[in-house]
Amino acid sequence: MELGLTDKVAVITGSSRGLGLASARALVAEGCRVVLCARGAEQLAEAAVEVEAAAKRPGMIGTVQADVSTLAGIELVIGTAVETFGGLDVLVNNVGRAAGSDLLGTTDAEWQAAFDETLFPAIRASRLAVPHMRQRGGGAIVMIASIYGREAGGRMTYNTVKAAEISLAKALAQQLAPANIRVNSVAPGSIMFPGGSWHKRQQSDPAGIAAWLSPETLQRLRELSTKISDAKR
Repeated sequence: MELGLTDKVAVITGSSRGLGLASARALVAEGCRVVLCARGAEQLAEAAVEVEAAAKRPGMIGTVQADVSTLAGIELVIGTAVETFGGLDVLVNNVGRAAGSDLLGTTDAEWQAAFDETLFPAIRASRLAVPHMRQRGGGAIVMIASIYGREAGGRMTYNTVKAAEISLAKALAQQLAPANIRVNSVAPGSIMFPGGSWHKRQQSDPAGIAAWLSPETLQRLRELSTKISDAKR
């Protein structure tokens, strides 16, 4: 299927591993020019090699080492993408992290960090990207949220910032539709990738993870999910 992505310019935040890295591989394979960003130089370089291998031709990849939890960091990423490739068409807001525990055990600093490292990068990157997309006649913004932004589970801080991203996407979709800028949120479930939390659990307890992923357990989870959905109707 021709997706019309040839020579479009995409920025993916948090793109050195996991879903961000997978998104970069998929977009470059469709002909996109992709800008990767991450805090760590070594992991960013390794990601660039992996994404470059999926590219249809040389010169399709740009990298920026930056901390996108800061305004200066996200300005550097967006500015480098425009300077390197001449514009911006696609923004994938993927970066996100949250710590803390329950209500009484989570400090103000942990709450603030959750918003600074997840929601504000999405707000700032979108705000900086939109003028460039308007110059190109349109574009697309994708918020990588989480199923925990829709259902209870995981850390309370993470649930909150991911729910905020989903709401932000809805608001931006209404605002930016007249400019031919499409905004969507995606709410994936658990994803295992090297270095991620599920990978660490698998390494520490392979038998437990294998049992949790057994066909019988997955079937029970599907049945429970169906019951919850039916109860909400």
